[in-house]
Amino acid sequence: MSAAPPAAPPSVPPSVPPSGAGPAPLPPLSLPIEGMTCASCVGRVERALAAVPGVARTEVNLATETARVELAAPVSRADLAAAVERAGYEVAPERRELAVTGMTCASCVGRVERALGAVPGVRSASVNLATERASVLGTAATADLIAAVARAGYEAREATAAGAGRDEAAARKEREAARLGRDLIAAALLSLPVFVLEMGGHLVPQFHHLILMTIGQEASWVLQALLATAVLAGSGRRFYAAGIPALLRGAPDMNSLVALGTGAAYAYSLAATFAPSLLPPGTVNVYYEAATVIVTLILLGRTLEARAKGRTSLAIRRLVGLRPRTARVLRGDAFTEVPLAEVRTGDLIDIRPGERIPVDGEVSEGDSWVDESMLTGEPLPTAKAAGAHVTGGTLNQTGAFRFRATAVGEATLLAQIIRMVEEAQAAKLPVQALVDRITLWFVPAVLALAAATFGLWLALGPDPALSFALVNAVAVLIIACPCAMGLATPTAIMVGTGRGAELGILFRKGEALQKLKDVRVVAFDKTGTLTEGRPHLTAFSLAGGFERAGVLAAVASVEARSEHPVARAIVAAAEAEGLTPAPAEGFAALPGLGVTATVGGRAVAVGTARHMAGLGVETSPFEAEAAGLAATGATPMFAAIDGRLAALLAVADPVKQTSAAAVGALHRLGLKVALVSGDNRRTAEAVARGLGIDEVVAEVLPAGKVEALHRLQAAHGPLAFVGDGINDAPALAAATAGLAMGTGSDISVEAADVVLVSGNPALVPAAIALSRATMRNIGQNLFWAFAYNAALIPLAAGALYPARGLLLSPVAAAAAMALSSVFVLGNALRLSRFRPPQPEAGK
Repeated sequence: MSAAPPAAPPSVPPSVPPSGAGPAPLPPLSLPIEGMTCASCVGRVERALAAVPGVARTEVNLATETARVELAAPVSRADLAAAVERAGYEVAPERRELAVTGMTCASCVGRVERALGAVPGVRSASVNLATERASVLGTAATADLIAAVARAGYEAREATAAGAGRDEAAARKEREAARLGRDLIAAALLSLPVFVLEMGGHLVPQFHHLILMTIGQEASWVLQALLATAVLAGSGRRFYAAGIPALLRGAPDMNSLVALGTGAAYAYSLAATFAPSLLPPGTVNVYYEAATVIVTLILLGRTLEARAKGRTSLAIRRLVGLRPRTARVLRGDAFTEVPLAEVRTGDLIDIRPGERIPVDGEVSEGDSWVDESMLTGEPLPTAKAAGAHVTGGTLNQTGAFRFRATAVGEATLLAQIIRMVEEAQAAKLPVQALVDRITLWFVPAVLALAAATFGLWLALGPDPALSFALVNAVAVLIIACPCAMGLATPTAIMVGTGRGAELGILFRKGEALQKLKDVRVVAFDKTGTLTEGRPHLTAFSLAGGFERAGVLAAVASVEARSEHPVARAIVAAAEAEGLTPAPAEGFAALPGLGVTATVGGRAVAVGTARHMAGLGVETSPFEAEAAGLAATGATPMFAAIDGRLAALLAVADPVKQTSAAAVGALHRLGLKVALVSGDNRRTAEAVARGLGIDEVVAEVLPAGKVEALHRLQAAHGPLAFVGDGINDAPALAAATAGLAMGTGSDISVEAADVVLVSGNPALVPAAIALSRATMRNIGQNLFWAFAYNAALIPLAAGALYPARGLLLSPVAAAAAMALSSVFVLGNALRLSRFRPPQPEAGK
């Protein structure tokens, strides 16, 4: 432990603050340290931190791998991290989420990312325009990140996790949409007379004469100037307030383009109205209608865009809405309504009919039926009784019960689902990196092109050259739309992953969308993935002279003494039929053969044909049926009572009802299907044969599964692996895309790219089809965004004028620009209607 020299003792009692005391003590900092192995490492880290100016005291804990740093003066986390790294260790990076406001286009995204990336200690920064969030990995303090965003001209605050604060964010967006709507109405009402006064005369000559004969042209222009001033200073103020400072910082954005375009048209018109002598002869014209209508149309586009953006996050809001705000918890001797945030693990919670379950837990008393469709997608409710697990967010039906909370807050399954969806929606696909690099320079390039357009028309254009130069330069500024490029990818990801969450498909990593699209072969684990994962009694044939209840009860009584999974399946089947095992005496187990015991004075034996032969029991009446059951992968057994053959039983891990439909759907998607299992080859091949699986790899250990996947990838191409157990984790990580059953182990879920919440195999083709639909949607959006700008910017510059005499007015340019981002958002929203592949008729 290292410390600065102790300060002089205070001259007043510690409980009494000295007169004129300085500022409050700085809060200590905690740093996670990586690479320490012994006490010597602890000493080195402590000495390195203590040497940083401003550090008062350090304490490093080897067990928790953390350093606690007390400060005498402000010190940045980056300086502390640098000191640790110079000592040969590392400060573990932390991921911080920021909510960023003020971004309007893809250029803004690039500037915020560059500002965050320049903060010392930041390893990577990713900003999403659609979600208005920044994800930063590194050791920098949140305050430093917020300050960097502010210096770039935007606002940031620490984002809340797992849907918390979503109501506030939604309310803020609703307020912004309402403001946009009010500004749009005001701009439209004020722009309409300007448009009629100016364009009416061009469209209807008689109207022009009417204006000249009544109020006159000069009065008309003055009136237009007043109305245009009201539009630009009122509804259009937002563009100038954001665009001009950005331009002065040398970081122009879309607001800058609008501000320059409308400002140029407005200033030129003011000169023509009040100082016409400043303009060359023949160029005295006004363009008030262009400035006002441009503002109106862009506000219309922003309003439609805000509404569409609200719909893209609908899936998250639905998930958050599943969580009740309060819970009825036992406090003292009575149940009391408390806020959800005050519920603690171990609390006893009371649930009435029709209420949503607030947190995860285990039923302690009562019984009911619970609608778990938000998890499983199954419409039928699930029976719950004492000992059953309940999940927060699910809906209680008719009964009442009480349960003990086992997971609260961020630990609940619903919170984890929300967090996974949020992380996937904030992710950037590899294709987005190229788009971001292009859009970072897009606005400066448009400004340069507008200046070149103005210069060329002024030098080479027909008379009045100045008017032509102004109109075409304004059209170039207005028609350019970096918004569409910035929204093309993130909006599709938001809607696609949101739709996946509604279907029970959780993309833990956004890039899994792109990976799944390229998959050519899908490999399944067998147990718990294609099968139920629990042995069941699947066949029971009686010999003559015996009745089912008596034989099953006797067999279950013997098997109740065994811990073998097959034995437990038989006992469970008997209990399901209301049969209670009786005491068994003289129990004996012969490994690999069977068991014997006496039940109610009768000798009962259960086991293989060899076991029966050793007891002198003839099994030939059932041998053909037993062979058929074995061929399907089941385990056949014979039961004898008092030396007579009583029944043939078979226990198997039954195939899930949806497995065959899932394999068929994958085949219709053009994919190969393989089974990679550690089970014996006979069972694996029987399951594969029944489901129509193309290739089988059986009897492999976890490491062997990885090798099998590599062989399949070499033969067929990119591969998706679907598993559920701990032993599947290496294969899930090694596959091109790993899909884990949400009903499986936590380790397999952590190793996967995609989680199938309900464990339904039919979600596998649904996930692949959704990824293909999302990536196709992204391709359409990017094509539109780039084709739009590539085609219309030259048109706005007047490229067709020499050959066709065709020019694009600034008003038409504004309409096209407003609709471009709306088109991208509307196209992305089509994914909310995605339907998973349906099984063929009769299957």
